[in-house]
Amino acid sequence: MGMSDPKTITVLLDRMRSGDGAAVDELIPLVYPELRHMAASYLRTERKEHTLQPTALVHEAYLRLMGSSALPDFQSRAHFFGVASQVMRQILVDAARRVKSAKRTIPGTRVEIIEALDAAELDLDLVTRVDDALEALAKKDKTLAKLVEMRFFGGLTGEESAEVLQMPVREVRKQLRVAQAWLQRELDGHQPPA
Repeated sequence: MGMSDPKTITVLLDRMRSGDGAAVDELIPLVYPELRHMAASYLRTERKEHTLQPTALVHEAYLRLMGSSALPDFQSRAHFFGVASQVMRQILVDAARRVKSAKRTIPGTRVEIIEALDAAELDLDLVTRVDDALEALAKKDKTLAKLVEMRFFGGLTGEESAEVLQMPVREVRKQLRVAQAWLQRELDGHQPPA
């Protein structure tokens, strides 16, 4: 990430908070490429044959981020992208759960989640298992869960995560290794029998 000037984005977010509607128009071209990079980064870990496109995920995330009447109080560029990673995770998890639910209840029913998202092509079990594992991790340590979410769903660097969480970069990297190890053990322990 890091393609646009963090100060410019932070200034625009401050202007938005103050009610400056023009700031949104200036913000979009600055954050869109980075949001798309985040989505593409996450989707690279999905099955190769999926049809989900980063653009569709970015559009839905942006609508959820900016479409509400009460915008979150974004403190900085890193905070904005931290929240964006959380929103993208929730979109994917919601889509996976809805598709799985529809498949259980009404065979052959297609669930329209987002027309551009073909969620049926996601590895539904993996998405929901990762979400369940992150929820379990959050009960033990919210910071560790947030680090994993920001890194893997948001593509934030150690420096950006440190800024969001107001922690030293060295500590972020150490904690991220701990979180990754815990998550891997959790996922390995829930493998379906072969």
